[in-house]
Amino acid sequence: MSDQVWRGCSVPDDLLYDVDHHVWVRFDGDEAIVGMTDVSQTMCGRFVSVSWKRPGRPIIRGRPIAVVESAKWVGPFPAPLSGTLLANNEAAFADDIAVANRDPYGEGWIARLAPSRLDEELGLLVDGAEAFARYQTFIDENDIRCFRCAQ
Repeated sequence: MSDQVWRGCSVPDDLLYDVDHHVWVRFDGDEAIVGMTDVSQTMCGRFVSVSWKRPGRPIIRGRPIAVVESAKWVGPFPAPLSGTLLANNEAAFADDIAVANRDPYGEGWIARLAPSRLDEELGLLVDGAEAFARYQTFIDENDIRCFRCAQ
């Protein structure tokens, strides 16, 4: 995985993105692993808590998979794809609430989904190159400098 970086904000090349919602997607076979982008975790600030949806539930694109509370913000983490919620990362966040602040593209993933409308919705996601170009503009317009929380 290689990352493109702008003002400290990392955008890995090998992921797909819903830039409008600041969500990334990585496919693992038929499953989609999803999480918050580096820009998103920076805008949120240090996580305080996460309210999780139960695995097994149907999920609709754009609807919440979880609700994140941080030092600066409380709001939904939206699903980038419709499908079934297979798992959430509740255990990792219970061990380290700031896991997504430290490792948003790795250990800080939010959920695993079984996409149900992939043919329709895949075109709504963009690749790393397009996401990076869009984030450069967004970061500059909003004067964002990404950082990762320390232990």
